[in-house]
Amino acid sequence: MTAAQVFSDLSAWQVMAWGLVFFSALYLIGGLGMTALTRFLQKRGIGRVLDTRPLKPDQLQREWRQSFHSILVFGLGMVVPWGFVQLGWAHFAIAPSGWQIAIEIWVLLIWNDVHFWINHRLLHTRWFKRFHGDHHRSVVVTPWSTYSFHPIEAMMLGNVILLPMVLHDFAFWSLASVPVFSIFLNAVGHANYDFFPLVGPRHPLAASRRHHLHHARPAGNYGFALAFMDRLMRSEADPLPPRPAPGRPAA
Repeated sequence: MTAAQVFSDLSAWQVMAWGLVFFSALYLIGGLGMTALTRFLQKRGIGRVLDTRPLKPDQLQREWRQSFHSILVFGLGMVVPWGFVQLGWAHFAIAPSGWQIAIEIWVLLIWNDVHFWINHRLLHTRWFKRFHGDHHRSVVVTPWSTYSFHPIEAMMLGNVILLPMVLHDFAFWSLASVPVFSIFLNAVGHANYDFFPLVGPRHPLAASRRHHLHHARPAGNYGFALAFMDRLMRSEADPLPPRPAPGRPAA
């Protein structure tokens, strides 16, 4: 029996239960893994911390609390794509090849950035910004900021696979890859660490720098991991002015 068949045969309660386990595991692995990686690199002088200011006293507790709410939304929300399959609105690809899965993952990676830009830009409008303020309370970001959303924001960002599902019969593993690469790229973006200081700001490897700039200067850089949507929509954030050296006044 294939993974797609196993998923389709689950009950609604089983889907939600496994969804909670799945997203909880992703969050823990992403947070712990990225924290360990940046500490390892910092000790060896590879890359640099982007913002050295201390965290607010209650920041981590708030991020964990808000992330718990997001995990509830994402995990319980797995019943929606499952329901699409049960209703016949979506179908999984039958016996997809490795090449098909690879191409689909690439397409979903691009779509994820488009979907994120659209929803993130909406969250910075006067109609939705009340729901995005919870996330921006983390000015100095951490890997635990990745799911630190208001439930409305979590619902907006968490529906990323629904439209693709009704337009094309994706492989089960292609769709399952979306939250996996999303947590990895999201943890990179919130790592508060410049892994590749020598690359330009539009380079794919400068994602952490771009998102750090968004938290420092929210009017711009609405993209997820790639820079193409901000370039296309002319929404790139202005760079921050250089900080004065310690003990020296700003010019």
